Amino acid sequence: YYTPQLQSVQRIQIVRGAGALQYGPQFGGLVNFILRNGSDIQKPFQFETQNTVGSFGLVNTYNAVGGNTNKMHYYAFYDQRNADGWRENSRYKVKTGFASFSYQVTNKLKLGFEYTNFYMVSQQPGGLTDAQFNQNARQSLRSRNWFNNIWNIGTVTADYQFSNNTLLQVKAFGMWAERNSIGFTQNVLIADTINAATRNYNNRVVDVDNYKNYGIEARFITQFNMGAWNNNLSAGVRYFNGTTYRYRNGKGDVGNNYNLTLLSPYTQDLDLTTSNVAAFVENMFSYKQLRIIPGVRFETIGNTVGGQMNVTNGNIVPALTQSQTRTFLLAGVGAEYHIKNTELYANISQAYRPALFSDLTGTPTLDVIDQNLKDAKGYNADLGYRGKVKDYLFFDIGIFYLQYNNRIGTLAMQDANGNFYNFRTNVGNSVSKGTEFLIEFNPVRAFVKNTTWGSVSVFVSGTYTDARYNNFSTSSRQGNTIVKTNFNNKRVENAPEWIIRSGINYYFKGLTITTQWSYVSSAFSDATNTLTPTANGQNGLIPSYYVADISATYKFLEKFNIKAGVNNATDARYFTRRAGGYPGPGLLPADARNVYISIGATL
Repeated sequence: YYTPQLQSVQRIQIVRGAGALQYGPQFGGLVNFILRNGSDIQKPFQFETQNTVGSFGLVNTYNAVGGNTNKMHYYAFYDQRNADGWRENSRYKVKTGFASFSYQVTNKLKLGFEYTNFYMVSQQPGGLTDAQFNQNARQSLRSRNWFNNIWNIGTVTADYQFSNNTLLQVKAFGMWAERNSIGFTQNVLIADTINAATRNYNNRVVDVDNYKNYGIEARFITQFNMGAWNNNLSAGVRYFNGTTYRYRNGKGDVGNNYNLTLLSPYTQDLDLTTSNVAAFVENMFSYKQLRIIPGVRFETIGNTVGGQMNVTNGNIVPALTQSQTRTFLLAGVGAEYHIKNTELYANISQAYRPALFSDLTGTPTLDVIDQNLKDAKGYNADLGYRGKVKDYLFFDIGIFYLQYNNRIGTLAMQDANGNFYNFRTNVGNSVSKGTEFLIEFNPVRAFVKNTTWGSVSVFVSGTYTDARYNNFSTSSRQGNTIVKTNFNNKRVENAPEWIIRSGINYYFKGLTITTQWSYVSSAFSDATNTLTPTANGQNGLIPSYYVADISATYKFLEKFNIKAGVNNATDARYFTRRAGGYPGPGLLPADARNVYISIGATL
């Protein structure tokens, strides 16, 4: 729900291999957005503003202040974005506030504080069938569906510099958040119309999540020599506790606007708790051009589920109470070999994905949860070559392999008495492998050197992914018969084979113009690889598509800028997702051609 405003981002880190084990056990490493804290500003006070208007009622304003002195640095911004949206019934409002303050207490001790507030309310136009999409992709059959998200995140940090080579970082954090929705979310083939008996719309459904999370982590970083080897050691511990209060199926009103008014209590009321303790250690051994980076991470994670699952005939149906505690030891290693301005790199790292709360709960009358349900486990590896040639060529070309084991699914089963039930358990594995590449070339710098008409660079980046299931068994009930299916060699859903981005940049004094073309190949929306779309639009092929975007920025008088652009310049009609539930159900059309213009200043 939240991506930081690019104006507020100081830098972006992409961490893979053993290095990613510092931050968590997830597959594929991580992308880390490091927000501005004022340390990049060269004066005590600076004001920034960027104001944008665009198609479909878009109005966006970003305003920030920041500064840097000998003892402290700070940065704060407020961003508001409103629009009506291209599709009918798709208006939204987003507000984001952020503040960061750091103070150098002594030569060794530095204290900091960060706070983020995020508020978003959006009308959900719902999904479409394929026939409706082809007829008019802009239409909406849901006018009463709304979604709301509120975040409050606070962080306190302390950095203690023992010496030039040794640093201790301690961070305490907390999050208080809400996820709310109200709407009529039935199958898109069921019209949201006036009820003949009541002469009004049917009641909407209210769902609410409240989140209370907190934690603390400490990280120790030091540099030392061991013979001819230079070492950079990083070690740390982390504690996290998170509680979700989940309320579902509340009876809402019959209106159109956003509200959470309840006419009768929630039928589902769950308390979901997670506690996690982790420790990690990583060391980078450096010898001349060689870098070897081994790392390990130890995790203990516990989940508890309690509360009521439903109310049937006035009787409370309790949740199938689950309480699990698991421990993991994950390891990884990375290596680099530097050759002038280029390097060979390789990484392999274990990973896991814990079972979700939705996997640990079910309808008590129909579902049975495997008491030996396992978390998803596996590993990812990559090998590549990257670098630059002088100042005119940059490249990064690599291959990757991801093994994903213990995928969780549902089997239809029959007990000794002939009764059918759904059994939630681990059902199989998948493998994703392929190649990814990035090349940027500046022919002017390569061949012309000096020009009076500017400079040009061309770029292309892409990924080829072959993602398939391996021994993935399921079963379903058809009448009074259990039908078994194995998805072996079926493609993983929502995993296109090709994603290509290419474009041209033109630079002339303060002017930059970028044209980008994007291509995404077709993908399946379900593990059965359904080709022909279902009548409700929830399953079927997601066709390939091309999109072209054009943007320009002109900076003048050192402090001012004007930006403009056209997204989806060819006005392509496409969609990237078929949803079985929120925010559909049905296929979800992407936006048509839209334009924007923006003016900003840094004072």
